[in-house]
Amino acid sequence: MTESVSVAGGVERPAAAADGAPGAGNGRRGRVLLAITMLVVAGSTVGTLLPLKPEAIGVSACVLMLALIFLRMPVAVAMIIPGLLGMYALRGSDLVVSTLATLPHNQVANWSLSVVPMFILMGLLLWKAGLTENLYTAGRQWLGWLPGGLAVGTNIAGAGLASVSGSSVGTTYALARIGIPEMLKAGYDRRLALGSVVVAGLPGQLIPPSIMLVIYAGIAEVPIGPQLMAGIGPGILVAVLFSVMIVLFAKRWAPSPAAAAAGGAGDAPPERVTWGRRFGSLIKIWPVPLLIAIIVAGMFSGIFTATEAGAAAAVFAVLITAVWQRGGGAWRAIADASTATVSSVGAIFFMLIGVEVLSRMFTLTGISTGFAQVVESMSLDRVQFLLLMTVVYVVLGTFMEPLPMMVLTIPILMPTLGALDISLLWYGVFAVFMGELAVVTPPVGILAFIIHSITKDPEVNRGQEIGLNDVFKAVWWFMPMAILVVLILIFFPEIATYIPELTSGG
Repeated sequence: MTESVSVAGGVERPAAAADGAPGAGNGRRGRVLLAITMLVVAGSTVGTLLPLKPEAIGVSACVLMLALIFLRMPVAVAMIIPGLLGMYALRGSDLVVSTLATLPHNQVANWSLSVVPMFILMGLLLWKAGLTENLYTAGRQWLGWLPGGLAVGTNIAGAGLASVSGSSVGTTYALARIGIPEMLKAGYDRRLALGSVVVAGLPGQLIPPSIMLVIYAGIAEVPIGPQLMAGIGPGILVAVLFSVMIVLFAKRWAPSPAAAAAGGAGDAPPERVTWGRRFGSLIKIWPVPLLIAIIVAGMFSGIFTATEAGAAAAVFAVLITAVWQRGGGAWRAIADASTATVSSVGAIFFMLIGVEVLSRMFTLTGISTGFAQVVESMSLDRVQFLLLMTVVYVVLGTFMEPLPMMVLTIPILMPTLGALDISLLWYGVFAVFMGELAVVTPPVGILAFIIHSITKDPEVNRGQEIGLNDVFKAVWWFMPMAILVVLILIFFPEIATYIPELTSGG
């Protein structure tokens, strides 16, 4: 794993990707963009403080937030600054002072949020225990017989890894290092190899435990347990459909299993996979499915609340780390994971404070109610509204990351979702999945730049020249299936709501 850079709001970006990220370039173009952005910041700040109509103040605050995010300011700070400025313009300094005095404690001193550090600690411990490569190996050995079996194995391994790590970025980095050279060695088309890695983490952000769903639950103020359960069906659906798509692509752009077994690209043929090796690979990854089973079965049966399930999973992860990293390595891994957990939890809680500040400002401006009235005047039904939001999220995803997208849209949409009788649990799945698409969608999808930076390593590209354009093409190959997933969820919402309703008794 590469060193990660923590960003307020709970997002982690590998440092290796920083140079390739949009907005990081130097030169004349970078200076022009910076100058334009600073002008936008200045103009929106003035607009927020002027005695304008409340709606205009709210719009100015939104523009200011987006400009600050573009300048790489931590997401939480980028929300708090315009939120407080808007409050000051609308109600004066007394409201700002009372908000700062009471809101931070009231927002995070919530027992249900105690599940956040538990899940984060669990994921970091499993990562430190070294389960990443084992997951990929198991997926490859069990699914290698399929057309495109290495790519399918990468997809399934990514789902399992992302579900326990809570990080699509970290999952993609690990799988790119391991999977891309293996697939290129076997003769796979480089776009198929790249695409299977890009989409590997998408289902994992829906399968419990999902930090993104927990964050959404905090923003929308819905119960965390049912929200996590709502992600099970869609997560499995995403993994299955992407695997099917990989198999279909592989019929044309990947070697047959027999050709891959013969060496594919002219390398020495790999060892024959026996049933003994397949079952042996399962022994090395058994903590992952067992942990998911503990969390899902515990909450489904009512034995655990979400918080208790997280605590049980964290304790189990500590024991696994102690066994996998015997000796002094275990204490080092636990200490490092605990330190990183404190940092990540602080960033997430800080972001939730920012969300509440911004949400209260939106309430004062009347933007949320006004948006609901506009939707009502357009006579949109549920399906039409969600199709519209799909387009909106795809457009936002071309220049925004998941957390800013959720922060910008959820507080505004809450009255509209209620008026259209859209389940908040279902919308959480929808919003998280669309947010994860933002991480891969060109031109700003951070995962594309991470993979491009990794493929510059000769040990990864195996002598092939892989450009950023190849990564973008790989993303667009898989985008139609992602949109199909969204349409299935819209027209069959029971895929997300059935398990939570069953758990609650109806």
